[in-house]
Amino acid sequence: MVVIEKISTDQLDVLLAYSKKTFYDFFAHLNEPANMEAYSSVAFTKDNMLMQLTNPDSNFYFAWLDDNIAGYLKLNFNDAQTEFQDESALEIERIYVSGEHHGKKIGKQLLDFAIDTAKQKDLKYIWLGVWEHNHKAIGFYEHNGFEVFDSHDFLLGNDRQTDLLMKRSL
Repeated sequence: MVVIEKISTDQLDVLLAYSKKTFYDFFAHLNEPANMEAYSSVAFTKDNMLMQLTNPDSNFYFAWLDDNIAGYLKLNFNDAQTEFQDESALEIERIYVSGEHHGKKIGKQLLDFAIDTAKQKDLKYIWLGVWEHNHKAIGFYEHNGFEVFDSHDFLLGNDRQTDLLMKRSL
C-alpha cells in the first residue's frame, strides 16, 4: 500500500537527490547533456530546494511503497504558483514516479491526493504544466479530466521548450 507523507526539512538531502535522479531518468535521454547540466546546476541546489521546502505556500510529499520512495509531489498555492498566483487554484508543479514503480497506480494516487487537497481547501481548479513531447503524461492527465488551456516556454539550459498548461475544474 502506498503511503503519502509530507516531506520535512530534515529530509532535504533525500528530496534533493530523488528530485535530480527522477528528472534525469525521465529527460536526460531526450535532451543535450549541457542543457541538462545548466538547468540542474540552478534547480537542484540545496539552497534552492530548501527555499521551496520552507515556503508556506508549497508542500512536498513522498509516496512510500514498502519503505521505499516510489514518487513525489509538489503542490503550490497562492503566490508560490509559478504562474497565475490564483488563490482559487492549486498548481501541481511536480509529480514524478520512479521508473521501477510505473504501472502500480502511484501517479494516480498522487494525483488523487492533489485533487482531494484542492477540494478540501474549496478551490475552483487545479492546473499543471507538462512538456509538449511528454505524450504519456499528457494522456494520463487527459484521462483524468485535465484539458490544455494554454502554453508557456520552459528554458532547459539554452533550449527553449514548450510546456502545455492543463487544468481541471473541481
